[in-house]
Amino acid sequence: MELIKEEKLRLIMGRDWWETDSLDGKIGKIKVSDGPSGLRCMSVTDSWENASIYPAVAYPCYTMAAQTWNPQLVKKMGRAIADDCMDHDVDVLLGPGINIKRTPLCGRNFEYFSEDPYLAGVFGRAVIEGVQEGHVGTSLKHFCCNNREFSRYWLSSEVDERTLREIYLRPFEIALEAKPWTVMCSYNLVNGERMSENKTLYNLLREEMGFDGVIVSDWEAVQDPRASLHAGLDLEMPYNETHARKMKELLAAGELDESCLDESADRIIRLTEKAGREKVLRRNCYTIEERIALSQQVEEEAIVLLKNDGVLPLSQEKVYITGAPAVRYFHGGGSSAVVPNRAVMTLEEALREEGISAYYSHSVEEFKGSLPVIGNVKKACQNSKAADVTVFAVGTGEGMEVEGCDRQDLSLSQDDLRVLQYLRKHAGKLVVVVYAGCVVDLRKVHELADAVVLAGFGGQCVNQAVAGVLSGRVNPSGRLTETWVCCPEDVPAERSYRDEAVLRYEEGLDVGYRYFESRKLPVQYPFGFGLSYTTFDWTDMEAEVLNHTVSVHLTVKNTGNRDGMEVVQLYVSQPGQKVYRPLRELKAFAKVFVKAHEETRVTLNLIEDAFSYYAVEEGAWVMDGGNYCLEAGKNVHEIMLTKEIGL
Repeated sequence: MELIKEEKLRLIMGRDWWETDSLDGKIGKIKVSDGPSGLRCMSVTDSWENASIYPAVAYPCYTMAAQTWNPQLVKKMGRAIADDCMDHDVDVLLGPGINIKRTPLCGRNFEYFSEDPYLAGVFGRAVIEGVQEGHVGTSLKHFCCNNREFSRYWLSSEVDERTLREIYLRPFEIALEAKPWTVMCSYNLVNGERMSENKTLYNLLREEMGFDGVIVSDWEAVQDPRASLHAGLDLEMPYNETHARKMKELLAAGELDESCLDESADRIIRLTEKAGREKVLRRNCYTIEERIALSQQVEEEAIVLLKNDGVLPLSQEKVYITGAPAVRYFHGGGSSAVVPNRAVMTLEEALREEGISAYYSHSVEEFKGSLPVIGNVKKACQNSKAADVTVFAVGTGEGMEVEGCDRQDLSLSQDDLRVLQYLRKHAGKLVVVVYAGCVVDLRKVHELADAVVLAGFGGQCVNQAVAGVLSGRVNPSGRLTETWVCCPEDVPAERSYRDEAVLRYEEGLDVGYRYFESRKLPVQYPFGFGLSYTTFDWTDMEAEVLNHTVSVHLTVKNTGNRDGMEVVQLYVSQPGQKVYRPLRELKAFAKVFVKAHEETRVTLNLIEDAFSYYAVEEGAWVMDGGNYCLEAGKNVHEIMLTKEIGL
């Protein structure tokens, strides 16, 4: 297609907030939309305000999606989100986000999958595959090292090359196997170079990782449009009148590299042509009701049972419910704030649908920002005393977990904790349900409650799913995908150097469980942790090496009286390592359903990547020969079976 230079300039910048320029109908346009927890689509193209959002199915946040440890189910969720996109003529969904949870204080952690690069990459790939099977594009983000929100436009993440490759680029490398249509840059700088102008990492993305799509800016991430174009950024979003005028002046003065302009314009044209071809193939796979049911299924598999002293599941007890999340919809804030297309059921209503005798009265009534409003606590305690079981709902919400700012600490509100202590004095049995997107300090909760259930930010069907777990209709099978520490200072990232200009990633490879397990330090709940209403035995682990693949086999037997799902996590370590490597690293996993008193044989395959590290001097991934230890565990700390192999 022959375009004049001025038309090419129009192509490399959005027409408005949510659409690309069609050159007055000369080419097709691309409509994009936010989407970390479902579709956040605007009814107008020149605004970001929540008032203009179309209602849509609100799915569990990505943290909860990963806690299913079921990529195939999450892929189905992605396909359902593609249907939501079709309903509003959206061509590209702005997700998934696969940034590593380096610190539990990052305000956007609920939008991300894990602290582990392998797990984050696998689930990012699953979402992309699901959405793009519906002929809707995705935008893999945020590239890269955007691991907290503090001064996110201006701070430089200072990362050594091996850490960059093994921890922060690795999830992108895995997710790119699904061929997302676009990759979105982050706001921050990396090693002093702004990501919207980072030619070094863009070249790596294209030449080593094989990405051939469009690199798009995060919204208003571009500071110098010429530098961004020359670095390889293809599309600046949204429209910026000052930048558009500047680029016209630079073009007229001959100060733009026209080869860069041609390449970016060509990639955008190819994207519009691809979107046009895919658009005619789009067909809904799921009805609205089926999407809502799928949202509930994901949440049911994502809920993590953190403690159970024989209280759950409920039976014929009289249940008293209190706490704000039991009657208010708790979710994260910012670009993932989906407006549910159905009224969110209260926990009281959901439990009654499960046949449980339940009733609600307020104590902590609601949250205004991050501050709770306290109601009639005296009456709540009287109700608690009269009931067989008290269910107290606590959480955080968009006042504490939101894009644009970090959390100040990991605490629940002090008033939530006070009410918890009051209820404990009167309740016969006390269950606490936690509605939070990521790590919360639950030491006091764990001490006082008889059972603790992590509901997370579970989407619009969260309470139906919670009621299913409490009643026993659902046997909980969710597992944590990050280490739950007691306080931020336990995490080495919070002790690393930072000032007004830089964040130094001094912990290197020791992110999350890699640090705590290598140093044998206690945590609140380990990576991969989660309880069940049944019990499992693991036996007969074998490993065979064939054609550069290691196949690991083991038997999982359900020794309890309930059907259930178990998550087999396979970690790799190298006892005689030549360079530093963490004690163990997750390299494979499987979630299996086993009926009561039955067993199943599980097979996990490891390829060379599972045993490799990045050798900086060689500029390549290297696998040393020698002995390796394969460890199959219920979580990173509870290893059930081990096998040593020689490679």
